Amino acid sequence: MDVGVVSRSFPHLTNREIAEFLAGNGFKWTELCFASRDANYWVYNGRSDLSTLTDEIAAQLVEDYRQCDVEVTSIGVFTNLLEENDKELEANLYYFEKHMKIASQNQVPYVATECGFMPERRGVCADTYESAFQRLLESIKWLCKKADEYDVYIALEPCVLDVIPSAKRMMDFIEQVGSNRIKTLLDPANLIANSSEEDMFRYLTPHIAYFHGKDRKVNDTYGRVVGDGDINWPLFFQLYSRYTPDTPFILEYVNIDNVCQIRDRVLNYC
Repeated sequence: MDVGVVSRSFPHLTNREIAEFLAGNGFKWTELCFASRDANYWVYNGRSDLSTLTDEIAAQLVEDYRQCDVEVTSIGVFTNLLEENDKELEANLYYFEKHMKIASQNQVPYVATECGFMPERRGVCADTYESAFQRLLESIKWLCKKADEYDVYIALEPCVLDVIPSAKRMMDFIEQVGSNRIKTLLDPANLIANSSEEDMFRYLTPHIAYFHGKDRKVNDTYGRVVGDGDINWPLFFQLYSRYTPDTPFILEYVNIDNVCQIRDRVLNYC
């Protein structure tokens, strides 16, 4: 089995150095977030000023990986699509569109995000659940129309901490969006408290763009590296081999000191 790593695992390196490290250690894929020493634009759940990220610079960043035979599966955005201020939400959507343009110009198939959240009240809240879900639905429908124009796909990452907290709910959401441009970035650690390993594949197999590889204890807020949580990885990889072989599996929560060890854990589970 091939394994990848998110580029933001190595913020102290340039993208060329990241690419060379990945290639030299047998990693096949990356999710490219602009969070490196030579391109520091990535802001989790928000946005940054992209005015200096020209088309030429973006193309060279992608090319750094391709020259090392590392496939850029996705451009990682991870902005807030639930922002309650209309002007701020509009800015977030155009920020996302800018990343779609970069992906389209460089033949990167996916642009990835979580739902987003309000920092003071993340998760399912009874008084805002319906309105937040509707706001996310409208945001994704708008982005899907843009995705049609750019010929790219949106990879949305559901999470137990957010308004799409289970595999079943993610399937429902995809059906309500009604566009083939919306796919799932499936992070099993984000769903394990609400969805079994079997449920993840039962509901989402036709919609999976790629996987994040990390782990979680079912009662934890934050994730862990693969093997340090409660996911049944031998079962997970049996299902992976049966239903989604060769779909990119891209490690998260690793660093330059442990990433090869965690890669070997994955290979041993397989």
